[in-house]
Amino acid sequence: MVLAGVALVTASCGRVPGTGATIETDYAKSLRVGLAYDIGGRGDQSFNDAAADGLDEVRRSLGLLQIKEFEAQPGEPLSSKQQRLQTLAENGYSPVIAVGYAYSDAVRTVAPRYPHTKFAIIDDRAASGPNVANLLFAEEQGSFLVGAAAAMKSKTGDVGFVGGVQSPLIKKFEAGYRQGVKYMNPKAKVRVAYLTRPPDLTGFDNPAKARQAAKAMYDGGADVVYQAAGASGAGVFQAAKDAGRWAIGVDSDQAKTADPAVRDLILTSMIKRVDVAVYDYIAALMDGTVASGPSVYDLKLGGVDYSSTGGHIKDIQPKLEQLKQEIIIGKIKVSPG
Repeated sequence: MVLAGVALVTASCGRVPGTGATIETDYAKSLRVGLAYDIGGRGDQSFNDAAADGLDEVRRSLGLLQIKEFEAQPGEPLSSKQQRLQTLAENGYSPVIAVGYAYSDAVRTVAPRYPHTKFAIIDDRAASGPNVANLLFAEEQGSFLVGAAAAMKSKTGDVGFVGGVQSPLIKKFEAGYRQGVKYMNPKAKVRVAYLTRPPDLTGFDNPAKARQAAKAMYDGGADVVYQAAGASGAGVFQAAKDAGRWAIGVDSDQAKTADPAVRDLILTSMIKRVDVAVYDYIAALMDGTVASGPSVYDLKLGGVDYSSTGGHIKDIQPKLEQLKQEIIIGKIKVSPG
């Protein structure tokens, strides 16, 4: 098995959970895996759930029995994140996987104290060390594709973006989306709203505020709104339902995971295969090929993509596939910011 990413560029794709790869060893059954979720935890229908899907597939196909999960709370101090990781390490969990860049400082503090514990952090490259792996994604590439879809499906030439927290990570989603929209329609208007700014991370868990932000966009003339807002995205979907307009999901195929009442308003979703990254990392640890440092999951490696559930983009999918291949071969350059 090979860990997909920049460290091993010969890999053509990440391991896709559910493809039947198994590791039948006593080591697999004795491994203790700890997962620390960001705000929203399991059930956010987005980023955290994608990580949970990877863990569930590890549990099912690799035979892991010892798994511990914790969840961040809105407004908690940095010390809580540090304590969460430290508790896992002290109780023999290795690897300890931190879900989200909010754990960056905590990983930087805790990992050096436990040099024999493996740590991984998703969406952050600042936390580094010989026992730290950084699982990263080319969010701008997937966002370019859904931006192109928004432009092609918009009847008003007016689209929107709702970000949970105005952070460098979420700005990558906005940047790619804006580029995709403008590539297809240079005259299009792109409305942008962020729910909070760091250190306030509650923008990822405030559906009411997201609903209000999206409503303002729809009322102003937007007919497609893309959300990169974690659990807050449910509010954007509800606003789309209220307005009878399109919304675009993120991280998971949200036309399958969101409230059934709003699924028919989800034009497409920007798929971010956090599940593959989690699965890859644990499987690589088991077979001794895991590496510290950054691994980037991009379009070429299948780390990001767009969804077609619902058939709403069937008419434009050939164009999206063309754009996808042009990004992969470098004909189209997508800037992360």
